[in-house]
Amino acid sequence: IGSNVGNFFRMNYKTRTLLIGCGAAGAIASIFKAPIAGIVFTLEVLMLDLTTASIVPLLISAVTASSVSYFLMGRNVVFAYDVIRPFALHNIPWFVLLGIFCGLVSLYFIRTIWRIEKRFKQTRSPYKKWIAGTLILGALIFVFPPLFGEGYDVLQALLDGRSEYIFHNSPLYDFQNNYWLLIGSLFLIIALKTVATAVTNGAGGVGGIFAPSLFIGGISGFLVAKLINQFNFIDVSESNFALVGMAGTMAGVMHAPFMAIFLIAEITGGYALFVPLMITSTIAYLTIMYFEPHSIYTKRLAMRGELITHHKDKAVLTLLNVSKVIETDFLPIEPTETLGSLVKKVSQSRRNVFPVVTTDGKFVGIVMLDDIRPIMFDASRYDTTTVQEIMNLPPEIITINESMESVMNKFEYSKAWNLPVVEGDKYVGFVSKSKIFSVYRNLLIEFSEE
Repeated sequence: IGSNVGNFFRMNYKTRTLLIGCGAAGAIASIFKAPIAGIVFTLEVLMLDLTTASIVPLLISAVTASSVSYFLMGRNVVFAYDVIRPFALHNIPWFVLLGIFCGLVSLYFIRTIWRIEKRFKQTRSPYKKWIAGTLILGALIFVFPPLFGEGYDVLQALLDGRSEYIFHNSPLYDFQNNYWLLIGSLFLIIALKTVATAVTNGAGGVGGIFAPSLFIGGISGFLVAKLINQFNFIDVSESNFALVGMAGTMAGVMHAPFMAIFLIAEITGGYALFVPLMITSTIAYLTIMYFEPHSIYTKRLAMRGELITHHKDKAVLTLLNVSKVIETDFLPIEPTETLGSLVKKVSQSRRNVFPVVTTDGKFVGIVMLDDIRPIMFDASRYDTTTVQEIMNLPPEIITINESMESVMNKFEYSKAWNLPVVEGDKYVGFVSKSKIFSVYRNLLIEFSEE
């Protein structure tokens, strides 16, 4: 096993990403019997390039997983629904409204999960996290049992028109026929399912993203349909809205509108809802993009500067890190040493930059060959002039964990060709433009090969 894990990490970036993508496509294809959605999920969320070298393995993985799932489980899927009421043109405005609502729900989902998980990370004790998570989840599930698990049974009940199921085993069961209690409960379930997911993740469990997005989307669509149908002159299909709401919320949370469209289309066994799926998913995606440019999967990577995109130049730059381009053949000199010692180091070095480093390794400045050229042959100053008198501060300093995008910006602003690298205040080495360009070119060649 250890050997296989080692071989995996020795693979290049594209091969590792392709294998992960094949696994993700196969999982979605087998769970939902939706091979096209599995492939599109990989292309949109994992941002895998659409090339012959990538699409063929994805197709094989998705079809194989779906076929094995059919063989073992028959035609049973997580939930299924046959569209009874076809799409009507006069309902387009309501699907647009649903798209806006799903986009806002997606924004709430992403921001709330981010804040709650961040709060849990501030608690160092795992026992405190477990206790807090247990108490919060226990209270939420006691009031609203549908919050337990993935919620696929609740979604199936809503699709079948059994909205009273959300009160099953709940203290509110006796009030299940109250319309406004139902509306309020649906709002609370949307809000609290997000909290429950974040608390589960934050406390050390696996709350997931995919299933909660589907669940919240189905509840959102059903809620909007219930509110719209309060007007006597409007009659929309609550089941259809629940399905389209799933696509809208997934499109917003994951920033993957195509995956959301094809997933629901394949779940319903056809394209009867294809137009409303496109409308709602697109509107939801545009709504969330106005407020949140990154999906819940890519937000953390983007904040760390590690997000890989379809833009090859940016992707290759992201794959680079400072440790790969550090050069250590620069001869350091102490600030208390004399000009004579520095001249000797000049004769021994092939570089024109000399880092000034204290005896305990602290970086304090640099000496450029051009700066000492007027005095380096003045022997009368060899013993009287110290390095501290002639050194300068570099135009910029690079930290060992700095992103390559930030490093390139510093080179651009400073117009320097070499910049020092420090870890804390300790000298590590230098990074040069020529080294970056050399490693970048090799990575770009590797990244572009099909």
